Amino acid sequence: MPILDDDRLLGNDAGLRAVARDLYEGIRDLPIISPHGHTDPRWFAENNAFPDPAQLFVTPDHYVFRMLHSQGIPLEDLGVPRADGGSIEADPRKIWRLFAQNFHLFRGTPSRMWLDHAFQDVFGVKERLSAANADAVYDQIDAQLKTDAFRPRSLFERFNIEAISTTESAIDDLKWHRMIRDSGWTGKVVTAYRPDAVVDPEFAGFADNVAKMGKMAGEDTATWTGYLAAHRNRRDYFKSFGATSSDHGHPTARTEDLPQDVAARLFDKALQGTCTADEADAFRGHMLTEMARMSLDDGLVLQIHPGSFRNHSDTVAARFGRDKGYDIPTRTDYVHALKPLLDAVGHRADLSVILFTLDESTYARELAPLAGVYPCLRLGPPWWFHDSPEGMLRFRQMATETAGFYNTVGFNDDTRAFCSIPARHDVARRVDCAFLATLIASGRLDADEAPEVAKDLAYRLAKQAYRL
Repeated sequence: MPILDDDRLLGNDAGLRAVARDLYEGIRDLPIISPHGHTDPRWFAENNAFPDPAQLFVTPDHYVFRMLHSQGIPLEDLGVPRADGGSIEADPRKIWRLFAQNFHLFRGTPSRMWLDHAFQDVFGVKERLSAANADAVYDQIDAQLKTDAFRPRSLFERFNIEAISTTESAIDDLKWHRMIRDSGWTGKVVTAYRPDAVVDPEFAGFADNVAKMGKMAGEDTATWTGYLAAHRNRRDYFKSFGATSSDHGHPTARTEDLPQDVAARLFDKALQGTCTADEADAFRGHMLTEMARMSLDDGLVLQIHPGSFRNHSDTVAARFGRDKGYDIPTRTDYVHALKPLLDAVGHRADLSVILFTLDESTYARELAPLAGVYPCLRLGPPWWFHDSPEGMLRFRQMATETAGFYNTVGFNDDTRAFCSIPARHDVARRVDCAFLATLIASGRLDADEAPEVAKDLAYRLAKQAYRL
């Protein structure tokens, strides 16, 4: 018996579902463009087998372990490494059994759909995971992981991935990308420039990170001009490994366009560690405008991912480090926050700025109206907590009326969970086809236009927006 319903997410009304199904059949097998994500380039460089099912599905996936942890399961029991190197569960089968015993916690969540898709379509599992079949499913997946057909490069090709972008810090040496390039493998794996560690005065080790960037770039980053030159150098270096975008995960969407002498003084304070919280936010905001200007020179697409209160639990951050499921959405202003950047470069059609949000209340009120008029702006797809069927549908309903389809950038999966990539793209394609079916039925879209729109949303817009 299949785990998944073939008509999932295509609508509840039989007539609309038939229209959506026809549209979906026309796009379901299109190549995947994955222009922003967090898969590990080392996987594709070394092409080693994934170690075991727990290390593939549970321990590295914050969507999975945060849900289990929310029910009181210690992160140590799920194999999540401790910052101090302390004791954690090391038996992958025990971790898997714990996961299976609590699989019911994922009912109704997008994680459940992604997991079921991977179990069924990637590993051929024919029944829902449970405590009763935990060992059998573990053995089935584990045996396949030991074969060449389930190594990273083979799965990349099986998933029909045309291009994938990883995301690396500005001070990463990109050695894994060099290894991929030197290997002769033809899979397209590019990097993206993530400078948070060297543009955020509140980032741990900021001054040391800036000094390291200067050494890597051969620039004196103790000076403002040298600091900017180092960014240009590093961006060029990332471009040499295929980068087409930069990515900025700031707490707010604030931008500034400060006089250069003011920015230089703020930079000096940042290096000295004497910035106030507001000054740190102002510096981050100014650097977004500086990055936008650099994008006009080097062509990198600028992605802004604001609005997450990262590492909300001080206790968990101290015990396990960053990015352990305790990142929480916050209210985000775009209209006032983006105005300095838009005043500076907003009418440049040769600049591409992609906006994301964790604050859905801004779609219709702020983001769609902004993207619907400023030539440089595009809307990124529902992200993180809203990467779900309901979140995708809400996005289309709230953004399309003002921004249309062509001021959006299709879909990107933004994941480090490799086997969920085809599942996530499949969900987006199904939801978009269901939405298009409602537009046809209500007379807002001609039936002969819909197949082209479906293909654009599934493939062409992402490829175009990210210059892939």
